[in-house]
Amino acid sequence: MADQDSVQFVPVITVDGPSGSGKGTISQALAHHLGWHCLDSGLIYRVFAYVADQQAIQPEQEAALLKLIDDFSHSVQMKVINTSLCVFWQEKEISSFVRSEACGELASKFAALPSVRTALLDYQRAFRQSPGLVADGRDMGTVVFPDAVLKIYLSASLEERAKRRYLQLKRWGKHVSLGAVQKELKQRDTRDTERKAAPLKAAEEALILDTTHLSIPEVLQRIQKTLAKKELR
Repeated sequence: MADQDSVQFVPVITVDGPSGSGKGTISQALAHHLGWHCLDSGLIYRVFAYVADQQAIQPEQEAALLKLIDDFSHSVQMKVINTSLCVFWQEKEISSFVRSEACGELASKFAALPSVRTALLDYQRAFRQSPGLVADGRDMGTVVFPDAVLKIYLSASLEERAKRRYLQLKRWGKHVSLGAVQKELKQRDTRDTERKAAPLKAAEEALILDTTHLSIPEVLQRIQKTLAKKELR
């Protein structure tokens, strides 16, 4: 295992923003472009929420939650199979379950707990490996990787984000209504921005991009211009 000093020299780019802002797609594309690793922190919270739910652990059961975190890295595996990221818990694939809206809503509730966020910090920071990491989430630039070489914050209108999320869920074969998706996103936005522990917000030095009327190539182009100035390819 690399020592702490060498880890600090591994560059990190953070991409934060609310659900549906495009941060997942942009992070993956950026990581592919740079040849870096990619961290989807939201998926980690979804998996954690799913496992807690399967074991009937409630958000208020702090001791049980912390024990669950201790076992987390041993019982959960994430593998890329045919270009898709698949998630396994106790050797059972749970990919479709953790991508459901219900799991996302539950994850948002667990993610609001200071003890859970603190306990998962080391797990997330372990993804910082050479040659570099693109980290996608809600507090990547403000809390998890405050020393990131570039911090990006993506936003978009609630209507546009709901439309994107709705189409994504339909592609995954989920039966949802656009109105229900928009309502859930609005509730999640409120919970994420108003929570006491690591609330969703842009880092002071972040590159802020409103993606409402921007295509993925246009967003990447703007980010790459900033990377060029920082001599990061």
